[in-house]
Amino acid sequence: MCRYLIALPALLLAACASTPTAYAPSARGEPGYHDSQIENDRFRVGFTGGPDVSVGRVEDLALRRAAEVTLQAGDDWFEVIGRDRHSRGDRDSPVSVGGSVGQSFGGRGYRGSSVGLGVSFNSGRVRRTTVSLDILTGDGPRPDGPDFYDAHDVIANVPPL
Repeated sequence: MCRYLIALPALLLAACASTPTAYAPSARGEPGYHDSQIENDRFRVGFTGGPDVSVGRVEDLALRRAAEVTLQAGDDWFEVIGRDRHSRGDRDSPVSVGGSVGQSFGGRGYRGSSVGLGVSFNSGRVRRTTVSLDILTGDGPRPDGPDFYDAHDVIANVPPL
């Protein structure tokens, strides 16, 4: 019986593991990319990653989406004119497991000991990081500057998940 109690948290963790982040269109704040056209040469693009993707990788995937949108618009380069990054949730896992050991002393020599195990389900508390970029696109040679990117180079160097 005791060995089953020990195995229960591991089974619960495996059962509640989140699905991996995919490089695909996002649906209502779920992991994936999103974009919208603001003007002829101005777009807002971004990527949302789940807890299985590092913040740096989310930033790279937002740049990749910006490069794809640039090429779809028939342009060669883009300039990042605005950048926003935020994370939601405060847990890396939808399930938390904790334990405690306690001991108490009372009068007349009475003594008590206890062991506790807790499992917490944190529905909706999974950490997600979103990076959004406001970009301007252009064609021809890429201008110099740290916020200008060659769309072809970004596609070649930043693979999707």
